[in-house]
Amino acid sequence: MVTAALLAAPMSAQATPATSTTSDAPGAAAVTEVPDFGDNPGGLRMLQYVPDGLAENRPVVVAMHGCTQNATDYGNQSGWVELADKWQFSVVLPEQTSGNNLNNCFNWFESGDTTRDRGEVASVVSMVDHALDATGGDASRVYATGLSAGGGMTSALLATYPDRFAGGGVVAGLPYRCASAMYEAFTCMYVGKDLSPSAWGDLVRGAGSHEGPWPTMSIWHGDADSTVKIANQRELVEQWTDVHGTDATPDREDTVAGYPRAVYEDAEGRAVVETVAIPGMNHGQPVDPGTGEGQCGSAAQYLLDVDVCAAWHLGQTWNLQ
Repeated sequence: MVTAALLAAPMSAQATPATSTTSDAPGAAAVTEVPDFGDNPGGLRMLQYVPDGLAENRPVVVAMHGCTQNATDYGNQSGWVELADKWQFSVVLPEQTSGNNLNNCFNWFESGDTTRDRGEVASVVSMVDHALDATGGDASRVYATGLSAGGGMTSALLATYPDRFAGGGVVAGLPYRCASAMYEAFTCMYVGKDLSPSAWGDLVRGAGSHEGPWPTMSIWHGDADSTVKIANQRELVEQWTDVHGTDATPDREDTVAGYPRAVYEDAEGRAVVETVAIPGMNHGQPVDPGTGEGQCGSAAQYLLDVDVCAAWHLGQTWNLQ
């Protein structure tokens, strides 16, 4: 049962997940490991991508893989590495270890890893601190995103360290504290937990003493997802609109690459939450391979070519360019 707590693949998909390796193949991204990045109570690995000649005061993006994936492949296949080159920002790529989770899932469902100053969330923040120091990055422009289990940890990072992140992008993920122990994870994944907006918001507010401002949230999900039900997108909207003091009724609706987008604004008219739903898409991250405007990423298992690159849109939303 412990190893079945997946957010990216069935048990049969990969019994022993590969760890990241750097590559010196022609054209390969120079993702490198930082073996000593500071306090690491969650026992994670830190990998990073820093474009050559990166100027100071540039943004930092934390991009977290899903189960059975590794940091290097996710950074490249999702499009974040190529966008870092194009727009000049650094990428922190946390990686889970099989010692923590046999399927390399970030432990989004364990309270010890989703509490401020403890476990995996604390390790990721140590990575951010290292990246800011090493690159002279802009601490006011740090963003977190992730797929599936990485999406669950994105929710946890924004809830436990809202003072450290300007925004987040949850792809096929779950609300903060939908589960606080492994046995609760399956209900969240396969059914979804239905709480009131205020109850969801209280879980975030209860993660610390922060009173605002709060990070913005972008939530991507396929409506045919059989691993993490799209009901989680609705609950994420309720959680983060409540935190921002607004309601879960869209203020604007339009499209992104032809897919429906809903935008939720605060009292000042600022877009604080958005959703993009991908009809017919199963569990994975949207990518759109190519070199044209708006294209990025490459198709792979759980990196799905649906003619829209989530990373590109998130980067535009966060003004990374």
